[in-house]
Amino acid sequence: MLKNTQCVHSGSRVDPAIGGLNTPIHPSSAFKYLDMPENIYPRYYNTPNQRAVVEKLCALEGAEDGILFSSGMAAISSLMLAFLSSGDHAVIQKDIYGGTHHFVTADFKRFGIEFTFTGNTVKEIEAAIRSTTRLIYIETPSNPLLMITDIQAIAEIGRTRGIVTAIDNTFASPINQNPLALGIDLVMHSATKYLGGHSDLCCGAVLGSALRIQQVKPAAVNLGGSLNALTCYLLERSLKTLSVRVERQNANARQVADFLTCQPAVRRVNYPGLETHPGHAIARRQMKGFGGMLSFELDEEQCTADRFLHRLELITPALSLGGVETIICASAKTSHAKLTPAERQELRISDGLLRLSVGIEDPHDLIADIAQALSPR
Repeated sequence: MLKNTQCVHSGSRVDPAIGGLNTPIHPSSAFKYLDMPENIYPRYYNTPNQRAVVEKLCALEGAEDGILFSSGMAAISSLMLAFLSSGDHAVIQKDIYGGTHHFVTADFKRFGIEFTFTGNTVKEIEAAIRSTTRLIYIETPSNPLLMITDIQAIAEIGRTRGIVTAIDNTFASPINQNPLALGIDLVMHSATKYLGGHSDLCCGAVLGSALRIQQVKPAAVNLGGSLNALTCYLLERSLKTLSVRVERQNANARQVADFLTCQPAVRRVNYPGLETHPGHAIARRQMKGFGGMLSFELDEEQCTADRFLHRLELITPALSLGGVETIICASAKTSHAKLTPAERQELRISDGLLRLSVGIEDPHDLIADIAQALSPR
């Protein structure tokens, strides 16, 4: 089946009692266990609603199994701690979501885990590997600079050296990019974003081979980041329109990116769909679409970020991303606020850098709103 069909049909369970087409909601936290093939419990990640969503995501990502979490950070922390112990070393791309960066810097040292932040090139990542390296973690397109990492090359490094490879695929979504097919061991999503898609859910997922998921599961069970039945139901509902939403967001983002490149108050635009993007060639090879996310840096001598954000009338300054509505944020004050000023400077996250999550509105309305906010009135 192709993506549109998988979004609608994969994983769904017809109601056996009345024939309803939607998976029934099972809000129980207590399940019978006598004569059952396994003990079912929400924290064991095996309830009917959890499994229905996982099966749909597995179809979309080409995975054998997966685990559904209560947040993206629950997914990330469970994944990392499943493969890293005291004395181990991780190679982590430095241009990543600020929450991931903060988790690594705040908690790894007290667990005795060593780490190296690297650039996103294959050469830099390979050079950082040690004899104790157990995990390579990348994010592409990255948050917030939309940097592109060669997924297949990183997967090959991990395979030949016996190192687990993992990727945050949140910005791309399974519609635009399928890292497992390129050799990556584990794919992570903050399902709060594109998978949920309506700015009303908080959830996460890790997907991969049955073997890798079984390796993640003990840490996941102990950390306890499971998802309730109602949120599972809402997520499954949202996934049915994922392909339709993302395709529209791809098209809208390209039009907005093209407009921004022509604005004198904009210093640079970060969008992998632009031919001028340094990672465009790699993105074309490994992505089916370039996504609905972009970022741009204002020339604050002409228009400060604060003035621009306050002038917007349709686009809303807000946290998060991936919803049907277009929202924007200053990364230095939101997603990467926990980084020190020096760390943000190293990552080129200036006060004038704005991250734009393009929704499904008419692109002409979005462009008109940006234009009036940039005007020198």
